[in-house]
Amino acid sequence: MSDARAVREWRPGRPVDLAGTLGTLVRGSGDPSHRRAGAEGLWRATRTPDGAALLHVRVVAPLGLVLAEAWGPGRAWVLDGVPDLLGARDDGGEGGDGPGFADFRPRPEHRLLVEAWRARPGVRTPRSRAVVEALVWAALEQVVTGKEARRAVRLLVRRYGEPAPGAPALEGGPAAGMLVPPTPAQWLRVPTWEWLRAGVEGRRSAVVMRAARVAGRLEATLGGAAAEADRALRTLPGVGRWTSAEVRQRAHGDADAFSFDDYHVAKNVTWALTGHVLDDDACAEVIDCYAGHRYRVQRLLELAGVARPRRGPRFTLPTHTPAGSGGRS
Repeated sequence: MSDARAVREWRPGRPVDLAGTLGTLVRGSGDPSHRRAGAEGLWRATRTPDGAALLHVRVVAPLGLVLAEAWGPGRAWVLDGVPDLLGARDDGGEGGDGPGFADFRPRPEHRLLVEAWRARPGVRTPRSRAVVEALVWAALEQVVTGKEARRAVRLLVRRYGEPAPGAPALEGGPAAGMLVPPTPAQWLRVPTWEWLRAGVEGRRSAVVMRAARVAGRLEATLGGAAAEADRALRTLPGVGRWTSAEVRQRAHGDADAFSFDDYHVAKNVTWALTGHVLDDDACAEVIDCYAGHRYRVQRLLELAGVARPRRGPRFTLPTHTPAGSGGRS
């Protein structure tokens, strides 16, 4: 039954920064599939290999405990993945690929990064294991502003998602109104006019449709190393290094998946580390010393609110630097 409940307790043996770790999975305050529950709690509605699931995760910091509850046919799957979701593999645990959080040390001359690292000891790179979900959201974020992408997510999930399972999602419950994202088959049935109504032109909707047709192959990238996952993701037309990185940051737990080709990221990171605003190529050289942790550097600086000074009038800009004639991918 969809309202059957399962529970799990997990003791990570370290601080858990829930918002800092899982914030990248949430597509804005109106995301129908995520809802914050205070400073230390989060509701998440997602798809699993076993079906839909509603997950509630809560950190009890004084006890060093994470409490998780789940409903729906996928409840066992999401509970099994709670440690991964909160970055256990990033601690260098079983199945981890590459260096873990304990191996990261910012250089003393990178003062802003040192401060950000010290301020957020509980931040890890999440591994949601939901590859298609992450790829759909990344595809919708290509070329456009974050505000436009969040609107598209909101409209499409409300139109084609399904109610989250379990009693908390019923009217009056703490997860009331939450929705599970569409299945790959449901994405394939979205008509052209509904994409356009959500502000998604054919270039981006085509990436979603291609992903939906090879969903099994994409989910299988979880079984390989980060480099293998990157190569496999980028065989899909419309998926370049930016989109691949965004997927691996969220679904694979890849702490090295830096967002190259983004309009802001390289400029902000190089300003934070060198005091100069530099492009992607120069940024790659600057952060080479953090190989294995390059996305960690990006995320810590983002959480610290570090950004280059702005001068002159503000314009509405894409979140990515256009690559050739096709825009960011």
